[in-house]
Amino acid sequence: MLRYIYADELETLPRLKAGMFKDRAAQFSQRLGWEVTVDEDGFERDSYDDLNPLYILWERPDGTHGGSLRLLPTTGDTMINDHFTELTEGVKIQSPLIWECTRFCLARGAGANVSSALMLGVLEIGLKSHLDHIVGVFDARMIRVYARVGWGPTVLGTLGTGREAISAGLWPVEQSYRPRLLSKAGISSEVSNHWYGRSFGAIKEQFEAVA
Repeated sequence: MLRYIYADELETLPRLKAGMFKDRAAQFSQRLGWEVTVDEDGFERDSYDDLNPLYILWERPDGTHGGSLRLLPTTGDTMINDHFTELTEGVKIQSPLIWECTRFCLARGAGANVSSALMLGVLEIGLKSHLDHIVGVFDARMIRVYARVGWGPTVLGTLGTGREAISAGLWPVEQSYRPRLLSKAGISSEVSNHWYGRSFGAIKEQFEAVA
């Protein structure tokens, strides 16, 4: 199932919290070789985790972490504006109607539907929060994921070639993508709405207050 939770309430889900940060370490540090910080607990964290982002997590039936990502408003500090403006020709993306998605992580052995479910969660947030776009920076391996899911970005800029390429992209937040993501994730509209309401009944108001 999908869980939506802000960083300051992660302690209410200690098993998912630990699984997310450890799986991020396994993916970004060990498998991809990124220069990220892994602490003594084996958690991969950065300064953006201290900004109270909203996490979308896939919880497996046994309560363990299956995948996750995080969202932050572009009206505050974001990775794309702080580190990747070379991908946008120096232009900072800052709008209350655009949120940044980062740290897309899949646990080892995650089912084929987990990527689609996480992207569905992003779209649900975007639609219910009246956003126009989601922005993110991604590497070449993710192009295949987005193609399989059926919700791909408009590429703003790319550096490098082949497997080393990184790009910035904008995902349109449009209702027309929802049926496709629901189908790919194997989730009904009613169940998705239930998960959203169960996780954070006041989530829309929190987003609007921050924006």
